[in-house]
Amino acid sequence: MSQQTFESYEEFWPYYVAMHSRAATRWVHLTGTLTGLAITAYGLARGRKRYLAALPLIGYGTAWPAHFLIEKNNPATFGHPAWSLRGDAQMIGMMLAGRDAELAETAAKWLAENG
Repeated sequence: MSQQTFESYEEFWPYYVAMHSRAATRWVHLTGTLTGLAITAYGLARGRKRYLAALPLIGYGTAWPAHFLIEKNNPATFGHPAWSLRGDAQMIGMMLAGRDAELAETAAKWLAENG
């Protein structure tokens, strides 16, 4: 599925959410990304630039295995890295705003129409 082509981010977004159809996958993403951000911010506040590596290492290091083990698909990042980064931020923002059910609905709709 990651070989799909899209004309715009708006067209990509429902696909991205569908690749995160299971709540556990979304929560692993959120946890990994926020942990990576926290460690990166801590490192930068302490003047330790090497901590910048925490964000991609922890973020992707937790998210990618979730795709293989929980979702049973390939990360959308492999085919669409820039839009996936934007999608991750949007998805996490929605989750933090209490809109996880909306993500589940978007995923279910896309999978029903394209799965």
